[in-house]
Amino acid sequence: MRVSSKKFFIQENYENLGLISTNLNLAIDHIVTNTIDDPHALKEIDLAVIKGKFAVAENGAVWIKEEDNLNRAIYFIAKKLLIVVKKGAIVNSMHEAYEKIKFKKSGFGTFISGPSKTADIEQALVIGAHGAMECRVLFI
Repeated sequence: MRVSSKKFFIQENYENLGLISTNLNLAIDHIVTNTIDDPHALKEIDLAVIKGKFAVAENGAVWIKEEDNLNRAIYFIAKKLLIVVKKGAIVNSMHEAYEKIKFKKSGFGTFISGPSKTADIEQALVIGAHGAMECRVLFI
């Protein structure tokens, strides 16, 4: 998928966005995540467009490991996430996923599977309590 296709997807699927952050090459106005030293400055990001290494069909999780990403807080502080994954990068199960991960290389990596949900005893549902309120995966 060309850069313009990603741009079109964002324009067609997200309305009234303020700040967009990414380390990917997009033909839209955005903040380059790695140019921000203080992760607290990311709290106003409406959409973070990030790269996923591979997706897991079993549970919809995506393995995120960007070795060159200075601010991993972006994965959890942005209001919405758009994870871009190559079409062929899908495994069947978490067993296959763990076989693909190279643990010998140090650094941060995480599975992201969508917005968190929690409810208290009075059944008040909160979406996005521990991360983005919306998460989409775009296969290119």
